[in-house]
Amino acid sequence: MSRVNIFDLAEQVLQVAEIDAKLDLTLQAASCLQTGGLTLDRRNPLPINRVVLPQRPELVDPRYLARRRLNTLAGRIALLHAVAHIEFIAILLAWDHVYRFSGMPEAYYLDWAGVAIEEARHFSMIRARLRSLDADYGDLPAHGGLWSIAVETFGDVLARMALVPRFMEARGLDVTPAMIARLNAVGDEASVEILRVILREEVGHVALGSKWFAYVCGERDLPLEASYFNLLGRYMKGAPRGPYNAELRLQAGFSQSELDTLAGLQ
Repeated sequence: MSRVNIFDLAEQVLQVAEIDAKLDLTLQAASCLQTGGLTLDRRNPLPINRVVLPQRPELVDPRYLARRRLNTLAGRIALLHAVAHIEFIAILLAWDHVYRFSGMPEAYYLDWAGVAIEEARHFSMIRARLRSLDADYGDLPAHGGLWSIAVETFGDVLARMALVPRFMEARGLDVTPAMIARLNAVGDEASVEILRVILREEVGHVALGSKWFAYVCGERDLPLEASYFNLLGRYMKGAPRGPYNAELRLQAGFSQSELDTLAGLQ
């Protein structure tokens, strides 16, 4: 059985420009993960500014993204396109977690490869739904700031775990239930079912962020909660806007004390 180096595979995903090629390589990882065909032969990563994003969608400041009502087809397409973009960037983020940081346990790399595979499935589900509505990913402009968190945290796995799974992805736990309710209200059951799957699995992704954030804090003998809020203050100028989904955040590894502190920062 031929074996594939997980770091080579991550580099290929991050370096190729075509969306479908990134997905195909991630599917290859899924096959290797199932058969035990992944090796972990560490290599020095290329600089993060060498990561290649596709030519489309056009990336813009979120202030310039149109807000549309979900009772129109155009509005539902715009929402689904925004979700597709989040899921696509999440594929790259998970692979960059694998590729960028040395010295972590083997389970760390396998965990985030598994997340990349799930994010690719999420993206493909949303993309198929867009195509059923005669649209596709890349047809509309998209949020230009999602990848910037990866760039800002490329030098520190602790900051990366705090800012990507425990900040950006945790925000999805807060806002996705309302998206589901809005789509349900306009009768878009097909989109609702996809978002329910994504929400359920994103809890696990945030939980992995909590797990590895706690691991690195332990290795560095750092206080977990204080370190988290120090990093939020340094990189994000404070806490994300509420309200917070306390139930899902607790499932994803946040402590009640952290939730109380978040609420107090509003």
